[in-house]
Amino acid sequence: MSVYTQVSHTDLQTFLTQYDLGELTHFQGISAGIENTNYFVDTTEGRFVLTIFEQHTLDELPYFLNIMAFMAEHAIPTAHPMADREGRYLKTLKDKPAALVERLQGSDLDTPSVRQCEVMGQWLAKFHLAGQDFDDFRANDRDLNWAQTTFARLTDQLPEAERRLIADEIAFQGETDWSHLPGSVIHADLFCDNALFQGDELAGIIDLYYACNGPMLYDLAVMVNDWCRLDDHTLDADKVAATLAAYQTVRSLTDAEKTAWAAAQRMGALRFYLSRLQDQYQPREGEMTQIKDPQVFGELLQSLRA
Repeated sequence: MSVYTQVSHTDLQTFLTQYDLGELTHFQGISAGIENTNYFVDTTEGRFVLTIFEQHTLDELPYFLNIMAFMAEHAIPTAHPMADREGRYLKTLKDKPAALVERLQGSDLDTPSVRQCEVMGQWLAKFHLAGQDFDDFRANDRDLNWAQTTFARLTDQLPEAERRLIADEIAFQGETDWSHLPGSVIHADLFCDNALFQGDELAGIIDLYYACNGPMLYDLAVMVNDWCRLDDHTLDADKVAATLAAYQTVRSLTDAEKTAWAAAQRMGALRFYLSRLQDQYQPREGEMTQIKDPQVFGELLQSLRA
């Protein structure tokens, strides 16, 4: 979440006339995250998050908004999109796609406890099981093909050691068969800052704008790589074991998934290593923007490979 597109009080007042959500009382840009423009929006009828989409097209966005609504309506704590007076979730603002969603209670976690990792693992398994009944389909746009293309764009800017590491990992992942692993809707970006907690209870899963259809194991690996990471960018073995055990109280991993676990963790680390390198070397301009350290995942990838 960042601010790339400036919105005025008048812009928001006009935008809100399309909804039955009362009058605008306050709004504020959100600096966390890196992909879209986001504002907290308060009205006389409630509290919401406005997202202006900087990357996705109008054709792509119904999938994300529909999966958010689907999950919320299937007892998964997710921010439900707000429909306008004509029942539409997707709108435009400042000539860009935009949507309002409910603002959930709770706060994200800097360093989740073992118990919070277990809770998130259980809810991720429930998310996966629910997603198997969702009819729409979207391929993962941050897959191995994306990794190869992104690496090719960055190669000339990277130190030799990083080039060798990434090239070797891409070659390894190219030999890994993901087609036999069970799939569903996956979040694909379930970091600590994309879940809200109240104590040890999950209050909401947010920012589903990388959601897609893919191997459930990969989604679990992405989550574990962030939730169970130590300050030295290796993984806490006890947290990993507790998270996997908690996930499997809801959905058991298959033998094929257990065999592919190490490769899934490495693919998750590679994906975020490359996306952060891209943000570092080819940043987009924004008023309030976070560029996160790519070496967190470079060092994690090296430890996983070792």
